[in-house]
Amino acid sequence: RRPGAAARMEEEEEEEGGGGRGAAGSPAASARFVRCLYAVGFLDLFGVSMVVPLMNLHIKSLGASHTVAGIIGSLYGVMQLFSSTFVGCWSDIVGRRYSLLTCILLSALGYFLLGNSTSVFLFAISRVPVGIFKHTLSISKALLSDLVSERDRPLVMGRFNAASSVGFILGPVVGGYLAEFEGGFYQTSFICASIFLLNGGLVWMLPWSEENTSNRDHYQDKGTNSLSAKSNHDLHLKSATSSAVTNRSFVQSPWVQVAAVLKKIKGIACSNLWDVFLVRFLMSVAILLYYSNFTLALEERFGVKPLFAGYLMSYSSALGVLAGCLLGPITRLYQHNTYRLLLHSSTFTCVLILLYASALSIWMVILSSTFLAFSTTIGRTCIIDLELTVGGNEASGTLLGVGQSVTSVGRIIAPLLSGIAQEFSPCGPPSLAVGLALVAIVIMNANKQKYRSHGSVKLKKQ
Repeated sequence: RRPGAAARMEEEEEEEGGGGRGAAGSPAASARFVRCLYAVGFLDLFGVSMVVPLMNLHIKSLGASHTVAGIIGSLYGVMQLFSSTFVGCWSDIVGRRYSLLTCILLSALGYFLLGNSTSVFLFAISRVPVGIFKHTLSISKALLSDLVSERDRPLVMGRFNAASSVGFILGPVVGGYLAEFEGGFYQTSFICASIFLLNGGLVWMLPWSEENTSNRDHYQDKGTNSLSAKSNHDLHLKSATSSAVTNRSFVQSPWVQVAAVLKKIKGIACSNLWDVFLVRFLMSVAILLYYSNFTLALEERFGVKPLFAGYLMSYSSALGVLAGCLLGPITRLYQHNTYRLLLHSSTFTCVLILLYASALSIWMVILSSTFLAFSTTIGRTCIIDLELTVGGNEASGTLLGVGQSVTSVGRIIAPLLSGIAQEFSPCGPPSLAVGLALVAIVIMNANKQKYRSHGSVKLKKQ
């Protein structure tokens, strides 16, 4: 990189051209870094989805009752709920490399223990490290947010989600095939642990020196692009000292790191992000309610077999991958206005769930499922982008962790709401989902001035 004003002019020309990250020291190296993170996301969900569908069968084969199996599953969800915020914030403190490697290796340990679980107690113990440290995807997204500009972030996040979804589609097929052999669950668990070790090796070999250099420049270029000065003061590290803080933090005592984590979490709690997280919570619960009784509702309403429902859900997952790949043209169509795209996708999601709830034939269900795969994928990416845009990239790990905790709360509440609504009608859960989605849309409209003013700033800067 040439020193002085000439280098700065070259960087500004790259930004105005919209060809990628203007702050990158080496665009080719940064592109390789991003592609490697796509592979990390693919391997993570590929390994997990090999094992997860087989876990209930395995714990029951160990003699556990349905109640014990449910308690262990709930404990895993509770650990994820509380750990996601702390681990995400910890990645802001010690740096992405060390936190990502720690999460991957401890998750590998959990799946290795799962492969040795010959009793219910060992099974429960194996879920502890995974429940606490299985946050590879969240940290990877935070790292992607560090690497790319706000203009390119929805496109890159969409591709990352698409790569991860491909792994989630292929994993159950491989796991189901291996389960047919004697001791298949144990073999599958060891293979999953090996995949996590492979992922750790991939993360270790990434060109981190390139990432650190470009990340510092990236923060300096984007330091004034947040919604308010108060939000910057509360949530952001100073760009001039962020690299030094990260390098020191890993060797600090655990108590110092915990204090720093709690300080950052307090900053998030005192910020003006409540409406963004509330929208994420409401839309997450709405989508979970849609899927909660999907198979049973189709059987009761239309007399179709569970196999058909499984094919329909796989079809929707495949379309979700396609939607992730199409985010680039869609965001360009919306002139990179994340708020408007999120509002429209949420409204479309609400209409499609209403169509499903009032469907008179299975063809209307297929139609709603087809377009719902696109709207939910786009909405999920946009809400993450809006969190990072309003909150700021220097706290991206904390923001993504809090967002994941919000979604975890939704996963805990949605089954309860679904059970209550289903007492009245098979269409009860999706009807309730429509109401929650409408509340989310009203909240977004009530705060539209804030996001619209921010969107105009983004477009001016680009």
